[in-house]
Amino acid sequence: MADMGAFREAVVAWAAGGPGEPAAALVGRLDVRTVVLVEGPSDTAAVDALTERRGRDLPSEGVCVLPMGGAMSVGRFVDLLGPSGLGLRLTGLCDEAERPYYARALGRAGADERDIFVCVADLEDELIRALGVRRVEELVRSEGDQRPLETFLRQPAQRDRTDQQRLRRFLGTRKGRKIHYGRALVEALEPDRVPAPLDDLLARL
Repeated sequence: MADMGAFREAVVAWAAGGPGEPAAALVGRLDVRTVVLVEGPSDTAAVDALTERRGRDLPSEGVCVLPMGGAMSVGRFVDLLGPSGLGLRLTGLCDEAERPYYARALGRAGADERDIFVCVADLEDELIRALGVRRVEELVRSEGDQRPLETFLRQPAQRDRTDQQRLRRFLGTRKGRKIHYGRALVEALEPDRVPAPLDDLLARL
């Protein structure tokens, strides 16, 4: 929904020091009730892909998945959107290393551990494990990235990494690749192989 995109942009601008009035006005017009705080747009792409597969329309449910541009910003976004700001319900999807930042910030907003959905390394790692290395390699080939992958795998720095670690790093080597595969990997999942952090997040919304 384009209007939810406008709300995301208004909140990001507000967090960067801009005025809060545009975001506040859109909350009322769009009936936004819940915000899912994620690190970046690849996480948003994955959540969007899964909700579409399950026939849900989060914007129409009053839910915004909001990429913050980095986990270190979570406290700022919680202050703007939580009880001391717009009064919205907040949840978060994060990596294990970011859990303390999310727990501290969301705890201030009255959230508990059930509102934080944690990936072991990151979401790409969860998706690669769910699909399996060989299936992900097939997808990379089908998406036209076989040659870049082969070039990447020949790099000396990749020799001591596992196949899964190499694939995970490859997905982050070019701008936009993580976003593209955030959606593509989710779309390739069998229904019973959705990683727990994603599955549990949607069940909670």
